[in-house]
Amino acid sequence: MVDFAGYDMPLQYSGIRDEHLAVRQRAGIFDVSHMGEVLVSGDAAQGWLQQLVSNDVSRLDDGQAQYTVMCNQEGGILDDLIVYRGDQEHYLVIVNASTREKDVSWMREHGGGELDLVDASDELALIAVQGPRSVDILEPITTLDGGGSLREMGSFATSRARIAGVPDGVNQRISRTGYSGEDGFEIVVDAGGAVELWDALMAAGGEHGMVPAGLGARDTLRLEAGLRLYGQDMDEATDPYSCGLGWTVKLDKGDFIGGDALRQLRGAPPRRFVGLRLGPRHIARHGQPVIQDGRQVGVITSGTFGFTVGTAVATASVSPDFDRDGDVAVDIRGSKASAEVVPLPFYKRPRGDG
Repeated sequence: MVDFAGYDMPLQYSGIRDEHLAVRQRAGIFDVSHMGEVLVSGDAAQGWLQQLVSNDVSRLDDGQAQYTVMCNQEGGILDDLIVYRGDQEHYLVIVNASTREKDVSWMREHGGGELDLVDASDELALIAVQGPRSVDILEPITTLDGGGSLREMGSFATSRARIAGVPDGVNQRISRTGYSGEDGFEIVVDAGGAVELWDALMAAGGEHGMVPAGLGARDTLRLEAGLRLYGQDMDEATDPYSCGLGWTVKLDKGDFIGGDALRQLRGAPPRRFVGLRLGPRHIARHGQPVIQDGRQVGVITSGTFGFTVGTAVATASVSPDFDRDGDVAVDIRGSKASAEVVPLPFYKRPRGDG
């Protein structure tokens, strides 16, 4: 167990490697209840979210979710979020635990008069089931509101649901989202029903080889999949273009906070974001220098050993004049470790798998 953003969190259960490979090959279950949940409702909800985030929330239909970032006036990233639409007047916004208080304060500061904003983080828990067998585990025990099959639910779709017979009155929402690079689902549940739901999911997953997984495997899985981590790959001094998240910025949707600054940065951001593959014995860590032509041209943002790809991998923030085809090294505690620039993600799940 480790302290993470003020929460006691499991770093590992059986071991990071075993948990990582279980998620890639079968399934893993994560307690990610430290994440923040903000409920937004009212006539002004959609318009307010359009002003608040970089992506185009108006493109969401009922029962859809969207990844986006929330920027300050200078275009720096305050947090990366997922916005879930129940209907045009009801949204759920998932925020990072480490930025929850800052995010909620920013949201309230920039809220409208016709808006109801509730920080429900202490009343809700979040459990993720990830891996190629996740749908096999969940489908037999899940009833979606409005009917339909869990197997037919699309990526970034969301629905209220009844799962595993958790008692009436316990609200549950299931979404086909996750932070592992695999097919999977995330379940928001009233905190009072979280332990019962966890136990029921563990029982359902037993025959499929599902194991509990901690923060360690969550980090190695997300990095192999090229997914960003707030506080390492991005922060308030980093714009979306500089960390490879320009696709979340929809400048044609109209005015939004940070939009004017991002219009100036588009096409010429101050940094570039690249993937690096190192030898298996040279694991790069956050903050270590990236060297090219005898000078520092960037820093490592995230680094780990990729258990699926079989070698060390890292992401780096580098200067605009960085030569992708040139020799690259990482200064690891005074030793220069050669690195190869490779496309992101390092790992992509097989076609047709979920």
